[in-house]
Amino acid sequence: MLADEPTAALDTERGTKVMALLRKIARERRSAVITVTHDHRMIEGFDTVYHLDDGRLTKTTRADTH
Repeated sequence: MLADEPTAALDTERGTKVMALLRKIARERRSAVITVTHDHRMIEGFDTVYHLDDGRLTKTTRADTH
């Protein structure tokens, strides 16, 4: 599933609900969610996060954040 800025026009509460719904759908369908966002609050709960900064792509896994 691809989602480009799915929470861009939403307040934090609704954005959090949308992201939870995307994760739920992915779990139920045993699929991946690829989300593009500028809102760092919306990446909570994802297993792997890629950051693009000044043309450099870096990867963070859940294990890296604990």
